[in-house]
Amino acid sequence: MRKEERYKGVLNWFKENVPVAETELHYKNPYELLIAVILSAQCTDKRVNMITPALYEAFPEPEVMAESTPEVVYEYIKSVSYPNNKAKHLVGMAKMLVNDFKSIVPSDIDELQKLPGVGRKTANVIASVVYEKPAMAVDTHVFRVSNRIGLTDNSKTPLETEKELVKHIPQELIPIAHHWLILHGRYVCIARKPKCETCGLKPWCKYFLKQP
Repeated sequence: MRKEERYKGVLNWFKENVPVAETELHYKNPYELLIAVILSAQCTDKRVNMITPALYEAFPEPEVMAESTPEVVYEYIKSVSYPNNKAKHLVGMAKMLVNDFKSIVPSDIDELQKLPGVGRKTANVIASVVYEKPAMAVDTHVFRVSNRIGLTDNSKTPLETEKELVKHIPQELIPIAHHWLILHGRYVCIARKPKCETCGLKPWCKYFLKQP
């Protein structure tokens, strides 16, 4: 099967069967999403959603968080992974947001990556989800699923995966395709034992087609 056929089949299946796909993180504005995505690194969305309501209430605007300290923020986020680092990142992010960006979350990926705690993946999530830019955030799910299905050819890094996906997926589908792949990896194409028997992508999946 040619790669173009595989992409076409996979994308058409998702369009027909998963017309709505969006982040499972809870947020009301770009600032809240930025907080949630920073917290979600190596942590489940479910855990992040448990702690963010109190955090958003305590720090409703970047100005409030910028005036706080990592020690205070830590108390709200101590049940997530790496809370010490993330507390420092959140306060640093808020300070830079206020001082350098007039409290507005930037839409540019390079500008976003200047913020503490924001790597390329987080920047792509914000650009894609908030500003609907054709940015493909590659987390562990997207990385694994893309390789497994055969959308990428044994990519070694998230950036390689990102470039390959962006090259083959139509621009207007990139924001939703990011969520299709994440949710598929989270609930169907899981790491240890993918649920191939219930997966609709079998006709195009390299992994499944190789099974004896």
